[in-house]
Amino acid sequence: MSLFSSANINPDVVGFVAGFGTTFAALPDLIGMLKRRSSAGMHPRMAGIMCLFQVGWLYYGLLIASRPIILWNVIAILVNGLSVGTYLYFSRREKGRAAEHG
Repeated sequence: MSLFSSANINPDVVGFVAGFGTTFAALPDLIGMLKRRSSAGMHPRMAGIMCLFQVGWLYYGLLIASRPIILWNVIAILVNGLSVGTYLYFSRREKGRAAEHG
């Protein structure tokens, strides 16, 4: 039973589009850091928080055996984890350069 009932809307399509959007929302920040080779403008706290909650969504997907929830959240955890890792890499590199010149 659904709170919103419509014969014209396929819930799987809605789930696919929503999962795609939330999974790849962090991708522009990651791509920007890689292109700039800099952590400037990136705030890793948001990606880290999202990653933690996506672990919760992954667990939920496993509990209800929902392949779309599992798949999208595994990918999202990887994207957000890569964003945090990339930020840390460039941030440490930038601090090392600043220490050499300062």
